[in-house]
This record gives sequence, C-alpha cells and structure tokens, in this order.
Amino acid sequence: MGEDAGTPKRGQERKSVLLRLDPAVHSALQRWAADELRSVNAQVEMVLRDALAKAGRAPRDAGPVPRRGRPPKGPDGTDSDER
Repeated sequence: MGEDAGTPKRGQERKSVLLRLDPAVHSALQRWAADELRSVNAQVEMVLRDALAKAGRAPRDAGPVPRRGRPPKGPDGTDSDER
C-alpha cells in the first residue's frame, strides 16, 4: 500500500558512492580484499553490511550480496554487459 519512495526494490540498479580514504586505509583494505578474493568495492560492501548487522541496523529489505565473478551469459550466449 503506502510504499516508501526512498526504498529501492530488488533488482533495481545499485547505488554509486564516492568515498575518500586515507591512502594507508585504502592500501590495508585492498590487501584485505585480495586475501578474500574480492574487489575493494565488494569488500567495502561486506564490511558495511557486517557493521550494520552488528549494530542491529541491517535493512530487512536489502537485496542479497551480488555473486562474485563474471556476469552470467545472456540468452544469445554473450556476456550480459557486452553491447
């Protein structure tokens, strides 16, 4: 019924955020991400999701963590991001 206009629906485009970090913090985050076979972006999302959960503030309607690796092939056999 009364849906919140600010709440994204599942399947909607992911939000982009500009984040400024101290170079030493970025370097440490980059090493941590590499240890866990993630991109820095994916590692930041995991850290934020964990912090939200620990603080009892995890959104109930958040979509799942995106799968790692290449995007799935489309029905025509090409990558879904190829044009």
